[in-house]
Amino acid sequence: MDYLHQISHKRIAPPAITARTTISELVQEIFLSYNAGRLREACQLFVEKMLAPDTIVGLSLSGALTPAGLGISCLVPLIEAGFVDWIVSTGANIYHDTHFALGMELHQSRPGLDDYQLRQHHVIRIYDIVFDYNNLVETDRFYRTLCSSEPFQRTFSSAEFHHEVGRYLNELELRNGRRGSSFVAAAYRAGVPIFTSSPGDSSIGMNLAALQLTGSRLFLDPLRDVNQTAAIVWQAKRHGHSAVFILGGGSPKNFLLQTEPHIQEVLGLEESGHDYFLQITDARPDTGGLSGATPSEAMTWGKVDPQQLPNSVICYLDSTVALPILTAYALANHPPRPHRRIMDHLAAWTAQLREACQRQACLVEGK
Repeated sequence: MDYLHQISHKRIAPPAITARTTISELVQEIFLSYNAGRLREACQLFVEKMLAPDTIVGLSLSGALTPAGLGISCLVPLIEAGFVDWIVSTGANIYHDTHFALGMELHQSRPGLDDYQLRQHHVIRIYDIVFDYNNLVETDRFYRTLCSSEPFQRTFSSAEFHHEVGRYLNELELRNGRRGSSFVAAAYRAGVPIFTSSPGDSSIGMNLAALQLTGSRLFLDPLRDVNQTAAIVWQAKRHGHSAVFILGGGSPKNFLLQTEPHIQEVLGLEESGHDYFLQITDARPDTGGLSGATPSEAMTWGKVDPQQLPNSVICYLDSTVALPILTAYALANHPPRPHRRIMDHLAAWTAQLREACQRQACLVEGK
């Protein structure tokens, strides 16, 4: 029994759920085992460690989250509370987020509809979400018109580009009384950088490519993204801790995590990996896909600090289930944090990383 108590977190003796049971009580007292237990650990890791004042939180987004309304219900509140400091997202999540800022409608339906009939009636389907094809046409027109304007005729990192887009989406929100409809606009207001790891892999990228054919000078520089994201993590680790919060996996996950190998392996700067690792995924690790790769595997690449593996949680659950619960739990159990406004510091932080890299190169050459 002594050993049993040593390995026990608590006795399994939950209270009965009542009509007055809160999200916090549900997580702390009812989510005891299996993936409910991992979700409890995820919520506690996020609130008790990742939201510490000296920790910079990076969030990666994959999967069609914004069409399901999770941008409005979860991402905007997390950003406004200062719980997310920088983001790596698929372009699709940003593109579909724009529908809401433009006042377009998306609707609940059901899976298993006749897709041939949907095509005949110009209806787009994302599993059990449906919307009019005209949403795509008008959103495409919005991006082509906006990005043809003079402020966009230059080279951007994807974060700089999305910040400029967010400026216009914020104006649209305020003008039309829709504040809170777009996480890109919320990120603009809070100075939260949003990077896209594959800027050509979305409808936004396709529209920018079309503009390039007609002489546009707008150019997204993915190499600038690599250095800017590394600069954020370099600053986080110099002055505190770095936390990664991964929804799904794929390219955004790797782009968030590769910041540490870039600092250590490529730039040759002394570092040890991210401090806190939290992932919500339904992918298995044994298939060899990146989305299922574990934090201990990431540790072998230098992505996660080996000393911090106990501060790593993987919850094998659908993000659309876990994210609202974690958001509600965090808002109920942690006060808002001041916005770090990393966008305001991005150029200076990147210059500091460049200087550190140049000093290290001189040391190596002098040996």
